[in-house]
Amino acid sequence: MKVDGACHCGEIAWEAEIDPEAILICHCTDCQIIGGGAFRWGTLIPKDDFTLLRGTPTTYRKIAASGAARALAFCGTCGTSLYGTQADEPTAYSLRLSSARQAKDLRPTRQMWCDSAVAWIDAIPALPKIEQPQIPNS
Repeated sequence: MKVDGACHCGEIAWEAEIDPEAILICHCTDCQIIGGGAFRWGTLIPKDDFTLLRGTPTTYRKIAASGAARALAFCGTCGTSLYGTQADEPTAYSLRLSSARQAKDLRPTRQMWCDSAVAWIDAIPALPKIEQPQIPNS
């Protein structure tokens, strides 16, 4: 399936070929902290299945729980997370799907690092919903 997307400010645009049956949620603490949420979701794709259409990502190098060096790519202007990959000689991208134009139609099929999941994750469906909050002008 072909998907495309852009960062929040539009400086970076991309397209990729993904397998919609291979979308996953990651609950690891790095994804929680770096992603600014309870989890991140995406899919692993060969590097050649990703095309940068516009812009140049900024990268942050980190050491994963496995001990491997990882490079995390994001927009240096707005901070939108794009992908993670091997720091040296990347062959695959862990594509972050939150910036995909088709994000609403992409459904995760599995989860990982579940031991690190926030305790309240299962309670989300029961929480009251506000479709579009009304925020007063300040």
